[in-house]
Amino acid sequence: MAALTAGTKAPDFELKAMDGKRFVLRDGLAHGPVVLAFFKVSCPTCQYAFPFIQRLEQVYGHKGVTIIGVSQNDPRKTAAFTKEFGVMFPVLLDDTHKYPVSNAYGLTNVPTIFWIAQDGEIEVSSVGWVKTDFAEINRRMAEFEKIAPAVVFQPGEDVRDFRAG
Repeated sequence: MAALTAGTKAPDFELKAMDGKRFVLRDGLAHGPVVLAFFKVSCPTCQYAFPFIQRLEQVYGHKGVTIIGVSQNDPRKTAAFTKEFGVMFPVLLDDTHKYPVSNAYGLTNVPTIFWIAQDGEIEVSSVGWVKTDFAEINRRMAEFEKIAPAVVFQPGEDVRDFRAG
């Protein structure tokens, strides 16, 4: 089964975050759209993508759109990853060796990133690093905040169009 596609209703879930708090998707959507970014710490493409996702967090913060990481690793490895790659947004733990949320979303590769609209519909489903999908999420975040899209990529920076997950 491939990752859930745009136009699909996002499965509701509840997971524990690194800080011990619980996150419930429907509660997050009550405040605005949610960006779910699934990852595994050993994934080179995740290591490439997550600093860019963190830039979105820095620009837009948690004003309306919530960025949530979903780790397929244990808390110790996840903490090391978030520190190394400067991840400051909340990270949930889907590491029960059964990966209930990853499986509910049909993950076959990481990173996989979803833009989930407030009505619970997946509007962007991106597997691996896809620069155009990232730009679309940036555009949607800006649109939701009613501001111009942020310049996320720095001049001279090597930003690939695609990297397989």
